Amino acid sequence: MSKIRLGLVGCGGMGHRHLYGLAELHRTGLCRFEPVVACDPKTENAESLAGHVEDHFGIRPAVVASLDEVDAGDLQAVDICTDPRFHHTVCADAASRGWDVMTEKPMGLTVRACRLMREATDGAGRILSVAENYRRDPVNRLAKALLDAGVIGTPRYMVHNTAGGSNKMLITVWRHLKNVSGLLLDVGVHFADILEYFMGPVSDIYAQTRLHEKIRYNDMAGKDPATASRNSPAGVYEHWQAEMPAEFEVTAEDAAYATLTFQSGAVCQYLEEHATFGKGFWHRGIYGSSGSMELPGDRSGQPFTIALEGKTIEGDALLDLVPDFALDEATAALFGGDRMWKYSFPFPETDRKIIAIEYADFAEAIDEGRQPEVDGYMGMRSVAVSYGIMESGEAGRAVTMDEIMADETNGYQKEINESLGI
Repeated sequence: MSKIRLGLVGCGGMGHRHLYGLAELHRTGLCRFEPVVACDPKTENAESLAGHVEDHFGIRPAVVASLDEVDAGDLQAVDICTDPRFHHTVCADAASRGWDVMTEKPMGLTVRACRLMREATDGAGRILSVAENYRRDPVNRLAKALLDAGVIGTPRYMVHNTAGGSNKMLITVWRHLKNVSGLLLDVGVHFADILEYFMGPVSDIYAQTRLHEKIRYNDMAGKDPATASRNSPAGVYEHWQAEMPAEFEVTAEDAAYATLTFQSGAVCQYLEEHATFGKGFWHRGIYGSSGSMELPGDRSGQPFTIALEGKTIEGDALLDLVPDFALDEATAALFGGDRMWKYSFPFPETDRKIIAIEYADFAEAIDEGRQPEVDGYMGMRSVAVSYGIMESGEAGRAVTMDEIMADETNGYQKEINESLGI
């Protein structure tokens, strides 16, 4: 079977993380892609990525500053890892050339941008896959199987509370800027997707939001990346962080306090705080009509427990409750088994394994002519849940997912859409 010719668009930190994920899939022998183009207006980024492709795949992709330098027949698919402002334009360009598309999350910078992406790919008959990773964690796969099996009964409510961050820069400057992303979107879409993965569609949202820390600080500014502690996600961002300012003004909110109602009638208490000093915390729990489930942080590999009346179930005993549970071929090959309740890898390795699963699903969708697991509709919903929180905060009232998905309530997004010219 011939390989799918892939272009990597956006070759900065996230682009490098994606390449490492693709290489991880390549090592299993299950990779269907051949990376033949590295595209970035910053030539040094594209050259760096091309060098890593050569190291892992034995081929050096063409380095281009724009997709205009690529003939339509040279590619079959692209993976978009630019900053979110460009997702919708690159997606539409790629679809018009007949290429299938995988894009990093958030799918688009606004709900309207997401709609443009869906219209472009649907109109061209191309696949649109969103690289959403938390649901692909083997521990979350097991949790989903247990929920579907009714082990804790009918889910009634969920708690998703996370806090930390103080006044430090999270990965990059642009993740703190409203017109480029903002933390409640960049991080929030992960949480939005996992909430709907576990609990089904959100119907209503009531929230307040805050911007607590109006100045953020970059501890890596001016430092030698070679001497860094490599504590950024996947240890790949220090090179770029060293060139970013030591302090900068923030324009996007950093905290959300919300109640989300699902179509099932279940409710979620939601706290996302990126400006907490002192001791941070994490709590994700699901509570049903006959038991509860306490879940670990995503991509941590940590086990979880189920509490039923009078007993606690954990470890291998969780697998006994879902005898038919099995991970897909790629996940099993990457993590070393098809029935797992925990795993232990350094975070950079876990990160690239889960990105590899995204690629495997994208390739299968292309080969089989099916929709990917996280398609344009699901990717748009995650963006809409995140903006539902912000739109509710802006409007001072509860909002429905229907009005957010229809782009009828968009007061918070108005400025962003205007900056995008859409």
